[in-house]
Amino acid sequence: MSVAQLLPIIIALPLLGAFINGTIGKKLSKMVVGAIATTVMAAAFGLALTAFFSVQHGNAVTVKLFTMLKTDSFSLNAGLLADNLSMWMTLIVTGVGTLIHLFSMGYMKHDAGYYKFFVYLNLFIFAMLILVLGSNYFMLFFGWEGVGICSYLLIGFWYQDFKNTLAARKAFIMNRIGDLGLLIGLFLILAKFGTLEYGELANAVLVDKISISEWMIFGITICLFIGATGKSAQIPLFTWLPDAMAGPTPVSALIHAATMVTAGIFLTVRSNYLFELPGADITQDIMLYIGLATSIVAAFIAMRQNDIKKVLAYSTVSQLGMLFVALGMGAYTAAMFHVTTHAFFKALLFLGSGSVIHAMSDEQDIRKMGGLRKKIPVTHFTFLIGTLAISGFPLLSGFYSKDEIIAHAFTHGTWLYGALMFSAALTAIYMFRLYFVTFFGTFRGTHEQEHHVHEGPASMTLPLIVLAILSVFGGLLNLPGIWLHGQAHWMTQLFERNVAGMNALPKHEGDSNLALMLMIVAGAMAILIMIVTYVVYGKKGSLPVADEQLKGWEKLSAKKLYFDEIYDVLFVRPVAWMSDKGSRYFEGAFLHRGVVGLGQAIGKTGDLVRKWQTGRTDSYILWMVFGIVGLVVYYLIYKN
Repeated sequence: MSVAQLLPIIIALPLLGAFINGTIGKKLSKMVVGAIATTVMAAAFGLALTAFFSVQHGNAVTVKLFTMLKTDSFSLNAGLLADNLSMWMTLIVTGVGTLIHLFSMGYMKHDAGYYKFFVYLNLFIFAMLILVLGSNYFMLFFGWEGVGICSYLLIGFWYQDFKNTLAARKAFIMNRIGDLGLLIGLFLILAKFGTLEYGELANAVLVDKISISEWMIFGITICLFIGATGKSAQIPLFTWLPDAMAGPTPVSALIHAATMVTAGIFLTVRSNYLFELPGADITQDIMLYIGLATSIVAAFIAMRQNDIKKVLAYSTVSQLGMLFVALGMGAYTAAMFHVTTHAFFKALLFLGSGSVIHAMSDEQDIRKMGGLRKKIPVTHFTFLIGTLAISGFPLLSGFYSKDEIIAHAFTHGTWLYGALMFSAALTAIYMFRLYFVTFFGTFRGTHEQEHHVHEGPASMTLPLIVLAILSVFGGLLNLPGIWLHGQAHWMTQLFERNVAGMNALPKHEGDSNLALMLMIVAGAMAILIMIVTYVVYGKKGSLPVADEQLKGWEKLSAKKLYFDEIYDVLFVRPVAWMSDKGSRYFEGAFLHRGVVGLGQAIGKTGDLVRKWQTGRTDSYILWMVFGIVGLVVYYLIYKN
């Protein structure tokens, strides 16, 4: 089967699963519902793997499905594109998505909305596949909005708790702010180039060398970055992501690991040739500084969080910030490499936290855990691997991908290297703190919780084991000296060559020897931090104190630097005040009185006109005579 035939099937499979479970899922057993949803995902991954090997040598395939809009000067097609970038993202989305679906079968088995949950999951993957496989920006935007509405449904899945609905609403609104920037950017592209097709746009920029003002390029790229800021949770649009923890844990893994939050990274990498044009250097600098600030701020906030999922959520924000630093430097290969490894170990950590929460009867406060390494050994061991990977422990996946970004930063500027190393150090500190407080020491929960603690079923432990293996060996995808390193640029052939196969963009590659030296430094730092945190939280058994006892920087960290409170004062309260006043005065005084007054005026007019309808023949004849006399007078005066 050709790639052109595989692409529509890959997208249709999760949609088929959603349709089956959405129509008859309520009548099926939970095992069947979960099996359908997971099977279609596994099949999509298998087909994506086949398509990937067919296009990895640069043989991009475009499939036109149908024309949505056509004029004399413009056509908008629903099409699919299979190239190195899109197929690599498809593998991540379907592969990690399959494991998350499998984990959900055990994690959600007692939930009353079981079939609905899998409908939403399948629809989410369907929208994400449209986003990454679309052949133009319109298809990307369609999938972009699709994952937005699906994330709203999944974050607020347990809507019985009003806090969850608030979190879903917050995510939806903050994403719409970024989406407006993306939409404006697409209109600017359409106005300047007359097309939204990736191939046509690349030809216009790289082959035809269309003259573009620097201000126009800046406007396009900054709008695209604003869109990425919303989806990928960068300052100032990042506070929705930690609140998204209100959804079930598999949702957190799906959103935070490999799909929705990487959409902004994908958008930037897909548009990289625009970011390399004169005028976009300002946008790249903005991207770099915002990414760096986001990485450090989120890591600082995570230092004193005690909700196991909140720590991981701020960790995701911090890692995304580091990715935007890479994109700001033009290190597209390094960014995509870290997106890949991050998908492995962050999905592992979130699913591992779900296993802990499942074992602890829905308890999420790490201060009420402890001593779990012997009670849930599989979860403990796999969570340890995820912690080591994200902390940059030597020879694990995060060690290679994160330190490749840091190596680029070193060549970009020593100050940037120092700032990223500081962020990486904070990451190692809060992650080892989370690990040792959760799994070491004595059990601090209730007697009922201790009696209930047990390892999850095979459907939950198997994805943990697979992701743990990927978190260990994923770094080999881009390891210097291994043959895959030379092949790793199949991820970036699209950015380094134009559609005619000519060199078009500078390759942003770091010095391999320098990278190895910096890896040794970063690895030594991770080991040292692990030893220190073990002594503090593992051996001495130090525990996080109550929030009210915190002072200084610890209080700032626990209170999330008061971002939510500041946003509440600057935005939420003024909008709520204007809404209240508008409701009271505009709606109450103007609209209500205006509508009521108009109705009363019409009623009085009707009463007046109704008096003319007497029902008497002599009255009607009299008015007819008046009318005839009036016509005669009009004719005599104006016609003669």
